[in-house]
Amino acid sequence: MKQITFLLITIAMAACTNTEKAKDTNKQKPLIIEEQGVFAVGGTVIKADGTFDPKNPTADGQTLHTDHATVQYQIPENARKLPLVFWHGFGQTARTWQTTADGREGFQTIFLRKQYTVYLIDQPRRGQGGRSSQPVTINATPDEQYWFGMFRIGIGTEYFPDVQFSKDPEALNQFFRQVSPDLGTIDFKVNVDAVSALFDKIGQGILVTHSHSGGQGWLTAIKNDNIKGVVSYEAGSGFVFPQGETPEPMQSSAGVLEAVAIPKEDFLKLTKIPIVIYYGDFIPETPSDNYGTDNWRTRLAMAKIFCNTINKYGGNASVVHLPEIGIKGNTHFPMSDLNNAEIANLMAEWLKEKGLDK
Repeated sequence: MKQITFLLITIAMAACTNTEKAKDTNKQKPLIIEEQGVFAVGGTVIKADGTFDPKNPTADGQTLHTDHATVQYQIPENARKLPLVFWHGFGQTARTWQTTADGREGFQTIFLRKQYTVYLIDQPRRGQGGRSSQPVTINATPDEQYWFGMFRIGIGTEYFPDVQFSKDPEALNQFFRQVSPDLGTIDFKVNVDAVSALFDKIGQGILVTHSHSGGQGWLTAIKNDNIKGVVSYEAGSGFVFPQGETPEPMQSSAGVLEAVAIPKEDFLKLTKIPIVIYYGDFIPETPSDNYGTDNWRTRLAMAKIFCNTINKYGGNASVVHLPEIGIKGNTHFPMSDLNNAEIANLMAEWLKEKGLDK
């Protein structure tokens, strides 16, 4: 009996040792950050009429610093020349790019390991940029199953088959808890001005957008020539076209998608930089009564027309529909799906191909 007990203990110790070795094998090397910080950029200052009386404090004569973006940044050892500036989508903050809902490394860390300086934005009136010039009422309305569908994780409470999203209940709990309210009206001009001010501050870089920041990204690239390339994940609205060349509105079961007309001389600025737009899976080819998937059918179609129009004028724009290149199961959040390392490598390859990885 003693010999058997000793043998079992020996096997168990060996198993533990092998497990630890496996953990060590999978463990990432330490990440060396040379500099990091956080700052506000853009925005305005409002001053109330009157004179401030410190002995009888009222709003009179006081100031309000407002409508700025808040930016977190990290610079790794031996950083590449061009930084990456990450801009979140609707209902989101910089959290989109940090860690994934199931606790793996997000794009922030993945690209720091690839030696890119990383800037993460909380746009004006959202998250840490939340001090708004407008009064706002935040309604506590249950809506998470709606977003579960709109973000193409599944339908209702049922996951799509083979979806690249963790089915651990805690992952969904974490995902829902990263949704953030608007603390004022979404104002494209306010947002574009703030992100453009960021590029004025840091110089040349690459803008990476997601969902509703996609359309704002084109406007920012038009406004600021320090933007040397745009990577867009699932651009959702604000597709710009030269005046007189806008496509017809596109109807889906989620509503109507309309293009935006801008002066041709502004549109032509988008032909001077490389642009890529990535879309994930579960997007139907024909109209569907499922709002969550059909919504993205029209956006994918509009993105293709947008890129074709840029290329017609000598530009360098492309749409990558991930299932068409053999990458399947991605949701509206490819940057945090289970295969986000593969998605990041795809982006890194594009940056190299376009000479933006120096």
